[in-house]
Amino acid sequence: MRTVQLGRTGEQISQLALGCMIMGTVTPEDEAVTILNRYAEAGGNFLDTADCYCWWESQGSYGGESEELVGRWLARSGRREDVFLATKGSAVVRNLDLVWKDGRPEWDAAYRNFVGAGAKTLRDAIDGSLRRLGTDHVDLYYVHVDDRSTPLEETLEALAGIVQAGKVRYIGWSNVRTWRLERIRQLCAQHGWPAPVALQQQHSYLRRRAGLRHVSIVDDEQLDYLQTHDDLTLVAYSPILKGIYDDPEKRRNHGVMSAYDGPDAEARAAAVVEVAAEVGVTPNALVLAWLMQQSSPTVVPLIGPRTLQQYEAALPALDVKLTEEQVARLDAAGA
Repeated sequence: MRTVQLGRTGEQISQLALGCMIMGTVTPEDEAVTILNRYAEAGGNFLDTADCYCWWESQGSYGGESEELVGRWLARSGRREDVFLATKGSAVVRNLDLVWKDGRPEWDAAYRNFVGAGAKTLRDAIDGSLRRLGTDHVDLYYVHVDDRSTPLEETLEALAGIVQAGKVRYIGWSNVRTWRLERIRQLCAQHGWPAPVALQQQHSYLRRRAGLRHVSIVDDEQLDYLQTHDDLTLVAYSPILKGIYDDPEKRRNHGVMSAYDGPDAEARAAAVVEVAAEVGVTPNALVLAWLMQQSSPTVVPLIGPRTLQQYEAALPALDVKLTEEQVARLDAAGA
């Protein structure tokens, strides 16, 4: 498995990251452990989780199941030193009673009830994550959901303290606007606080539809910002958009497409199918290969397989080398 440098840190991370979000809930422990073992055996080292994973899968849960499973795997496998371990804080729900209705979570209510990125909240959150993960530090710690109700100075000073205490090596940010990211970086430079080295956003081959306002999906401005600031690595979650590239029927009916529907998406989906046939992989794998071949900015796709079969379906992407002509054709596709 190829590696790339994380920002300008000198750290080498796998160019295909493994998301552990649903491990221990949707994905049973035995299957999750098999996926983790296969990933490590293939040379993968970049694991991603969060303290809130997966409260929405079980009413009454505040999350933590994923971190606990990863912690058990690290303890049994003895691979902690081989793993670049990332987790996140700020998106645990304060009051579960306010977000569940008729046995289903209401996401609008959840977003209004996240604990946020206050100083005490983050200090408590990292201690909880370390306890569940069974380690004395994590390599990368994200603010999971940008918190505009807490002064950035408070959040950044707390993160600096957590880094200074040795509990976190590097920080990152997720689900954030570009102007906020620039403000974060300015404050870090001004006060000598550690600046983010990773930006985790939803990013795929399809482009969000015209006119859509969506804080979590990379737009043209954010891509331009990342191209200019190579000390930030883009970690792309939902890179294959729930697997819609392989299935035209799924593209027509899946809710994930509401952010992408339109002539541009149709043209780009057709281009993916065409090039995937040429190189002999599935369209989903082709999209992962295209993302891994990006260099400006560097992109690390974050896969979150539900099953071992889904994990194995992603692996052919590692062996794809697209020609300059194929990359140009994919880049040019669209309305």
